[in-house]
Amino acid sequence: MPLPSRLTTEDIPDLCQKMRGTLLTTIVNAKMGHVGGDLSVIDILGTLYFSVLRVDPTDPHAESRDRFVLSKGHCSVALYTTLAYAGFLPIEELASFAAPLSRLNGHPCNRKLPGVETSTGPLGHGLPVATGIAIGGKLSGADWRVFVVVGDGELQEGSNWESMMSAAHQRLDNLTLIVDRNHLQQGDRTSAVTSMEPLAERFAAFGWETHEVDGHDHAALESLLSSPNTSGRPRCLIAATVKGQGVSFIRDRVEWHHKVPSREQLAAALDELEVAS
Repeated sequence: MPLPSRLTTEDIPDLCQKMRGTLLTTIVNAKMGHVGGDLSVIDILGTLYFSVLRVDPTDPHAESRDRFVLSKGHCSVALYTTLAYAGFLPIEELASFAAPLSRLNGHPCNRKLPGVETSTGPLGHGLPVATGIAIGGKLSGADWRVFVVVGDGELQEGSNWESMMSAAHQRLDNLTLIVDRNHLQQGDRTSAVTSMEPLAERFAAFGWETHEVDGHDHAALESLLSSPNTSGRPRCLIAATVKGQGVSFIRDRVEWHHKVPSREQLAAALDELEVAS
């Protein structure tokens, strides 16, 4: 099954900058969204969809497809933008985000939009669902893989840790978890709410093959996400990211969890990103 459009890791950074501009414009037009987390995760999504995932926008339900779950469903605009650039929906449809009867809800809904594997929004649900999908793949002898992205603040939900134990026990080497480790959550830094360190050692102690990676380094992400898993264990990538990456006045600032830029701020952000609105 073909990728939406295979790009080199040299081409993906420019694409992700364009997607940053698009998602910012989408949020400003809708007057709602989660700018900071969208900007931190877009490099991960761009790398997955344009150099890793085996998916076909012309046949989004193909049995042979890889499965992707965005557990941090509040960052739906980043996912919709990526799906649009990958060909799952017209880019022009992004203008309907959060409008009445739109397919593009505030949180992704798999009954409305092809390419959305499962509906997400309540935090702590994505990894349990992805674990179940991976178990199903093992039982059927399938060769497709399952990828799931969680936010680091989301790891405070106990359902994640139950799933980690189950996935390790089931030896789900077809499952890859990516933690968007931007160190911020709604209202504060993650360290001020619940300390998670040493996070890599905790995943390893739960029986996972664990890697730490720069979540804005497309080549490093592609290398780890594409490499065969021969460990017999589920894989975790702790991706060090910056909330609001790409825009100086949003970068690493807690108030931009779901603050919406003004038109003037949008223009300044697009100028920084060197993309047109």
